[in-house]
Amino acid sequence: MLTVRSLHVYPVKSLRGVSLPRAVVGDRGLEHDRRFMVVDEANRFLTQRTLPRMSLVAVALSGDALRLAAPGMDDLVVPLRPETGELRLVEVWRDRCEARALGDAPARWLSRFLGVPCGLVYMPDATIRATDPARGPGRVGFADAYPFLLASSTSLRELARRGADVPMERFRPNIVVDGAPPFAEDGWTRLRIGPVAFRVTKSCVRCSVTTVDPAVGAVAGPEPLRTLSTFRRDGDGVCFGVNLVHDGIGAIAVGDAVELDA
Repeated sequence: MLTVRSLHVYPVKSLRGVSLPRAVVGDRGLEHDRRFMVVDEANRFLTQRTLPRMSLVAVALSGDALRLAAPGMDDLVVPLRPETGELRLVEVWRDRCEARALGDAPARWLSRFLGVPCGLVYMPDATIRATDPARGPGRVGFADAYPFLLASSTSLRELARRGADVPMERFRPNIVVDGAPPFAEDGWTRLRIGPVAFRVTKSCVRCSVTTVDPAVGAVAGPEPLRTLSTFRRDGDGVCFGVNLVHDGIGAIAVGDAVELDA
């Protein structure tokens, strides 16, 4: 039986994630997923691709607050849904969209820990960032391109069998499923979890973030990209997991059945 093994949100793009037993699917993905983003002085997004130290920052959802914790730092607490702060245009890949700047205190905290001048911004409800219209309608927060990444535990085990034994957190999925043959997700087109229907848009091309060890905040070596390149390469790069967009809203939970609709 195909089921949901785990659910994860990443409230701040490229910082650590939060595992949840149950999650609400909203208009742009899982509630609280990548609504915050770290930006440089030019309001361009920052990620572990260039700052692997970002992987050391732990994130917690605490009532109406978002709490950040990092080694040697006092915790930073900000509102989970900020309603004040300057609105400014920020860049994430080729998109420019409006975000709310959270001010000096978060900027000082992040700049001190990451070692570069930076700040924290939030995507308000009024900001609409669309997914690639060529792959169907959809909305997304500050995720790279699509609101969901689905990965399979059996695919991870097959990757380990072939020589790249890395934890699933390196791939930063939102939904992890159990019960399918390795890489069966490549052939899925539509699926349903609880009340929510999903469309598979494409295989997810993986980048250097997968080589970052979040326990030390540094690149650990060439895996898993080296092993993936031996059997998971397509024209754009090496792939693991699939991107999804959703039709409808509702709650999904660990243990839910995953129904495939070819």
